[in-house]
Amino acid sequence: MTEQRLSAGDAAPDFTLSDSTGKDVSLSDFRGQAVVVYFYPAAGTPGCTKQACDFRDNLAELNDAGYQVLGVSPDKPEKLAKFVAAEQLTFPLLSDPDKAVLTAWGAFGEKKNYGRVVQGVIRSTFIVDAEGKIAKALYNVRATGHVAKLIKDLGLAA
Repeated sequence: MTEQRLSAGDAAPDFTLSDSTGKDVSLSDFRGQAVVVYFYPAAGTPGCTKQACDFRDNLAELNDAGYQVLGVSPDKPEKLAKFVAAEQLTFPLLSDPDKAVLTAWGAFGEKKNYGRVVQGVIRSTFIVDAEGKIAKALYNVRATGHVAKLIKDLGLAA
């Protein structure tokens, strides 16, 4: 089974998910703005913490350039709330426990984990333009150094 992959020019699949406070957040709420949507396996794990903190530490630069950031994982809102508090995260983390959004975006499926093929979250990042189209689709990104590379790829790095 190969999963559906999105590419530049595709319409970004809309979604409404609960954030860490239990409030619903929809992708369509951000129409007219560019959005970085990133999918990660689990709140509080070393790689995901590093990635979230990188987004937090570079959020002002991304926001100043007109990009909002949304993180999505299968974690429940309660776990996300602990993660947000522990790492002082300043952007919405969204809960997709049934993995419907992860699957629609091609961010859930077969991946290699320590040489074994497993079903899981494929660490992925998407740039959604102001019209709701995919501008960039990056699958199997690395947790470390990813945000710096993204900023460079978006032409924001000085």
